[in-house]
Amino acid sequence: MACTSCSSGGGCSTSGCGSKGGCSSGGCNRLNVFDWLQDLDLPVDFKEFDIVELRFKGGRKEFFRNTHRLALVTGDAVVVETGGNGWHLGHVSLKGELVRLQMRKKKVPVDHKDIRGIMRVATAEDIERFEAAQNLELGTMFKARSLVDELRLKMKLSDVEYQADRTRATFFYSAEDRVDFRDLIKRLADEFRVRVEMRQISLRHEAGRLGGIGSCGRELCCSTWLTEFKSVSTTAARYQNLSLNPAKLSGQCGRLKCCLNYELDTYLDALKDIPQVQRPLQTQQGEAFLQKTDIFKKRMWFAYRGDNNWHMLTAERVREIQTLNKAGEKPDALLAPVIEAEPTPSVQDHVEGSLDRLDDKIKGVKRSKRKKKPTTTTAPGNALPKPTASVPKSAPMPRPEPKPRPEPTGVATPSEGAEGRAPKGSRSGSRRGARSGASNDAPRPERPTPRFDPRFRNASPSADGAAPGTPKPAADSGAAERSGRSSRSRRGGRRSGGEGGGSTPPPAAS
Repeated sequence: MACTSCSSGGGCSTSGCGSKGGCSSGGCNRLNVFDWLQDLDLPVDFKEFDIVELRFKGGRKEFFRNTHRLALVTGDAVVVETGGNGWHLGHVSLKGELVRLQMRKKKVPVDHKDIRGIMRVATAEDIERFEAAQNLELGTMFKARSLVDELRLKMKLSDVEYQADRTRATFFYSAEDRVDFRDLIKRLADEFRVRVEMRQISLRHEAGRLGGIGSCGRELCCSTWLTEFKSVSTTAARYQNLSLNPAKLSGQCGRLKCCLNYELDTYLDALKDIPQVQRPLQTQQGEAFLQKTDIFKKRMWFAYRGDNNWHMLTAERVREIQTLNKAGEKPDALLAPVIEAEPTPSVQDHVEGSLDRLDDKIKGVKRSKRKKKPTTTTAPGNALPKPTASVPKSAPMPRPEPKPRPEPTGVATPSEGAEGRAPKGSRSGSRRGARSGASNDAPRPERPTPRFDPRFRNASPSADGAAPGTPKPAADSGAAERSGRSSRSRRGGRRSGGEGGGSTPPPAAS
């Protein structure tokens, strides 16, 4: 029953207005107060507070006394007494102990004589008459504005409210100066056949009655929860370092925004730590003028005369320069001299060590390797042989032996198990075969120098070219034949003869 024109379907008292307070019933959800005591069970002998808060068009609220002890619920439509003989219809917005707190907040005494009483709960007929009176308000407002233009009155007519019994109409207007509207009242009374009441409101109240969306994207504070309007001056904008642009600082009412006062106390507390700069700072480089101040970060920007570069200073540094200027001293520059502090090692350096130590270690190793140079260079063939057995101190040290020539392929070696020396003919033939096939085959690697054996210390090289210290094998004709056969097989089938140069066929296999 509270509201039938918004999308909530009349249940806006509990579920909220679907039109965001802009329905035709005058704003059924404006300035609502949540009754957090409605679900609590009260004692049986507890006497409920007999004053109820009612809501009317435009968010206007008044207190009425429930003299008949009616069982009212928030959102019910009730018929109340008016100042004359008529009646008006309102909706219950708050009841119970919260009404006592609201009256204490608005400084309204409980035993005030102007508090009128509630007559009855509204019936269906009362609601129909009330809706019919509301339908006349829009046409009446347009007609009244045309009359104001005819009379050339400096006033702005913003809203009209009919009483439910259509015996009185209240016209709300705003004006800068006093307005003589006696002729307007006579013409309105003759036109609409009602008793006319003119009520002047401020521009802020007018914006609250009409409603709208602010620059922040939300519904206006004056039409939703703000009831007390405090004066707003441009000093609040200066404290907050806002640009003094009227287009940005003004709200829909044409006055300074009420939200400029919301954060003013926070800015005033922060400004206590910011020094007041009345004169430019004196330095050896010249005078520095204040350009900008960051209040919460406590930073101040200064610039020299004729210089476009700004220098950022802390509030402590500005106080220090001001103290020096009062003493007649001038610092060298605005910025304090930078003292490089020793870097403190991090926790990772303590636990794991610095990663640069690996680079330093590698560089040190490479540098030491470059510095090392061999003092003497020896050919690999002239290296001294390492003795395999210990030599007594009294024995003379052996002389280094010359590099041996490569052994011919026809010479029998001890590894082959030969017992004697091969005949001259086979040895010379193998040497010729080696010389004749040297151009076709790859060069053979040099044989390593045999190790020195102390048992043959005083032995001399043999006539057949064997190395000293090698035991002399016994002569064996079979070994010579095997040596020549192996030499011919290694040379890819080339056969070389003896001293006469004849070729001999290979012996038959036994």
